[in-house]
Amino acid sequence: MHTIVLATQKGGSGKSTLAIGLALAARQAGFSVRLIETDPQGTLSNWQRRRNDAEPVVEPIYHAADIEPRLKMLAESGLQLAIIDTAAGLSAATTAAIRHSDLCLIPSRPAVADIEATTSTLSVARAWKRPFSFVLNQTPIRGQRIDNAADTLAEEAALDLTEVVARPLIVMRNDHQDSLAVGLGVSEFAPNAKSTEEIRGLWRWIANRLDLSATATNLLIDEVMSTADVVLHATDALAQDKAASLAS
Repeated sequence: MHTIVLATQKGGSGKSTLAIGLALAARQAGFSVRLIETDPQGTLSNWQRRRNDAEPVVEPIYHAADIEPRLKMLAESGLQLAIIDTAAGLSAATTAAIRHSDLCLIPSRPAVADIEATTSTLSVARAWKRPFSFVLNQTPIRGQRIDNAADTLAEEAALDLTEVVARPLIVMRNDHQDSLAVGLGVSEFAPNAKSTEEIRGLWRWIANRLDLSATATNLLIDEVMSTADVVLHATDALAQDKAASLAS
């Protein structure tokens, strides 16, 4: 199982919306997903109550000591992906989530205050030697501010820009909030829109970063083999019926 954590000091960065969007994109790519909510504000739980589909399950975990054993149980159950949405600021639960993550995503709007607020989260990821990437979220469609923000984040992390800033950038679009309001992911709400294209692109970037392509391939192979077995059994049954009919 792989664990992705969305964390940052500043509120309003879009962690919950990104967590939901990525969970649905991963499910549509063939992965089993659990959303874990450590934010008492309950954005994910509220979203699930508005939702008609039971999947993905949203599981609230508010105590830091519960995170590691729960992730272990989920991994042993065969779950492939856990996505953890954390509260704004730093807490024991957020630190524990980052500590046990395979990738810490740090969302930030392309504004100085938001970029400065990522420092404490970055420090925790580095302290536990966890992989991390910034996600430039709620960006304008175009403008110099985006490039400046990306460059600043790369300087802050002292790493190559291609490694530290996830792609594509997520543009501020109404689809994200509109889908949240009706209990959907953006890829369900507007499957052919630019917003969905960006979220799916971000999921593919993450999957490549975590080397999840092999898992997706195995799932596809299993699905094809299962379908082939069904067809084979159906063909055998028809042949037997035909033989019985001729014999009679």
